[in-house]
Amino acid sequence: MQHHKNDSKVIIALDYADAASTLKLVNQLDPTLCKLKVGKELFTAAGPQLVEQLTAKNFKVFLDLKFHDIPNTVKNACEAACNLGVWMLNVHASGGSTMMQAAFEGVSKSAHKPYLIAVTVLTSMNQASLHEIGIESSVENQVLTLAKLTQQAGLHGVVCSALEAQLLKQHIKSDFLLVTPGIRPANVNQDDQSRVVTPSQALRMGASYLVIGRPITQAANPLNALKAIVADCVNLTM
Repeated sequence: MQHHKNDSKVIIALDYADAASTLKLVNQLDPTLCKLKVGKELFTAAGPQLVEQLTAKNFKVFLDLKFHDIPNTVKNACEAACNLGVWMLNVHASGGSTMMQAAFEGVSKSAHKPYLIAVTVLTSMNQASLHEIGIESSVENQVLTLAKLTQQAGLHGVVCSALEAQLLKQHIKSDFLLVTPGIRPANVNQDDQSRVVTPSQALRMGASYLVIGRPITQAANPLNALKAIVADCVNLTM
């Protein structure tokens, strides 16, 4: 699991309801410029077959199903995901240490060993919504607590808002991956994300990979939109 200089930082969120719409977009893209994220809606609709189609096109796939269940179930689900040839998969850190360690055990059995990361606090959540479910910690403290738990369990990183990336960089080892959704290029509608930053801001704040959906998928020319974002990322990291 080596990082290469030409390792694209952009993960495109495939927020589509079916395989046909997804492939219409994907066929316009270049697998050297981006990775792809398959989430719950698309996976439920199109299933494992679509993931295999995407990997067959040489795209690295982040299977974003956020497993959160009893440890043995999560372990088996992670093994099944590895068999699809995914590049990255995730679980909910709030499932606890035993569950995350079981997930890691499932991934460790795979020949190509994808990255296993955990979700800390969903980017749609803010202080009020944390309090609503009985968590009195601040968003930042909850993220840090769950990130430390994830690291202790042996996982490769976390999904977090870029706004917490700087905090995590101070407390977590440097090779810990920070995958940041809620990324919007300047002057783009924030949609349903409460905590958002631009791609260049996210990288400066310590993000390892950027999850970007609608600014690319709904662009008049998705490939051009992708290239513009990748160019900004490359300029920033040179």
